[in-house]
Amino acid sequence: MDTAWIGRRLTVQGWVYLALAVMTLLVVVGSVVGAHLLGRTAEVSDQLLRRVQPAQTEAYRLQAAQVNQETGIRGYAIAADRQFLDPYTQGKQAEAGSAARLHEYIGDRPALLADLKAIESQAADWRRTYAEPLAVSVTPGRPKPLDQQKADQGKKEFDRLRTLWHKQNTDLAKAVEDGRSHLAHERNVRDSVLAGMVAAFLLAGVACAVLVRVLVTRPLEALSTASGRVAGGDFAYVISGGGPADLIAVANAVEGMRWHVVAELEASRAQEQVLTRQAADLDAQAEELRRSNAELEQFAYVASHDLQEPLRKVASFCQLLEKRYGDTLDDRGRQYVDFAVDGARRMQVLINDLLTFSRVGRVNDARVPVGLDEALDKALANLGTAVEESGARVDRPEHLPEVVGDPTLLAMLWQNLVGNALKFRQPDRAPHVSITCGTDPDDPGSLLITVTDNGIGIPEPFTEKVFIIFQRLHGRDAYGGTGIGLALCKKIVEQHGGRIWIDTVHTDGTRFCFTLPSIAESPETSAVGTEEKALT
Repeated sequence: MDTAWIGRRLTVQGWVYLALAVMTLLVVVGSVVGAHLLGRTAEVSDQLLRRVQPAQTEAYRLQAAQVNQETGIRGYAIAADRQFLDPYTQGKQAEAGSAARLHEYIGDRPALLADLKAIESQAADWRRTYAEPLAVSVTPGRPKPLDQQKADQGKKEFDRLRTLWHKQNTDLAKAVEDGRSHLAHERNVRDSVLAGMVAAFLLAGVACAVLVRVLVTRPLEALSTASGRVAGGDFAYVISGGGPADLIAVANAVEGMRWHVVAELEASRAQEQVLTRQAADLDAQAEELRRSNAELEQFAYVASHDLQEPLRKVASFCQLLEKRYGDTLDDRGRQYVDFAVDGARRMQVLINDLLTFSRVGRVNDARVPVGLDEALDKALANLGTAVEESGARVDRPEHLPEVVGDPTLLAMLWQNLVGNALKFRQPDRAPHVSITCGTDPDDPGSLLITVTDNGIGIPEPFTEKVFIIFQRLHGRDAYGGTGIGLALCKKIVEQHGGRIWIDTVHTDGTRFCFTLPSIAESPETSAVGTEEKALT
């Protein structure tokens, strides 16, 4: 039969299942046959060791008990002393016990059972015709010579019993020998069958290995070699399949993949030219971005120096104008001068705030472990005068954890949030600021920090608007400032990998919530830890 044709009819899984089925059948048949042989061997062994051999030993005990009876009755007849009757009495009891046990051992063997019954019958006759009458005829304490005729008769009866013993011992010895021969035969049969089963297992294993080698392993090796050539760059090499059906399907799939790779290679060469042009464009854009950043730095310098100098001059000359010509100006003129001075000053504040906002994440970009306690202490020290004047109370945790970030920006974050609570307070009560810190339930790797005040609060429709730069909810006459503080807070928090929002559920004042990555989860500490491990 053509094995190649058979290989194409079955898959690799089919061949594996077939081999497993054959091995399973062999195991089941071998287990059944082995169990049967072991059972027969155990049965013969038990019969020999637990019944025949113990019966042989018990027969010797039975015969010894009968000898003790004969010795005891004869001694009592000679000495007329009752203590000589003890061996006789004990012998009868021992005989009864041994006979009962022998019945259990050889009850299924008619020949041995007939020997035992003959001995029991003869022993009973000996006691009835000789031993018991002799014991009755003896007067204790008055010995007399034995009647020789009775003595000879008793000896003759007991000699018959000895003859029966000999026959019983001979039959038991033969039974033991037969049992040993039977056990040896069963063991030989068992060993021969088990050796044949082992040989069958080995032959089946060799046959399975050969079939797997011819029908599975060789086609797999050929497919692997062909795939290796293609993977090495020889895309023109044609992959042909052989062996089981699924290997042929795999070979066809790999061949299809080779054609696809060849087609994609041609397309990738065309795409490479496009990517080269795009890379050049990206380089040009990066250069433009660097130039734009340089211009932004220059603008920041100008905003912090050149633009503020004219504003200071405008404010100074307006003040000089008011001082020198204040007597000649009317109320409207003085009001105009005040407007000009206030506008110049507000322009200076706006420029400084805008400069500070633009520097977040660009100029101040330190990444070091920072204790939130130290940053909060610095912020409260900067707000010391406002806290004292307003009579504010700040409740804070006993210990705030460390985060990785910029100490200056984190102090600025605390200062803006606490400063907002002091600025937008209720006129009829002292400010009360409560700070809490815990684990973010939505992100166990982040800290959730809240800053709660008892101020005027923020209406829910404006909770997103307040984080937009220069957005104000109140006029400058009611509350000062440029409206950049919360936008600055949002930029600082986002720069540190967190988020900030207003808790709209809290209505008695305002509650700001923000998250910061814990020091164990921050990328900077992970990188530092990796470097330390590499160094160690």
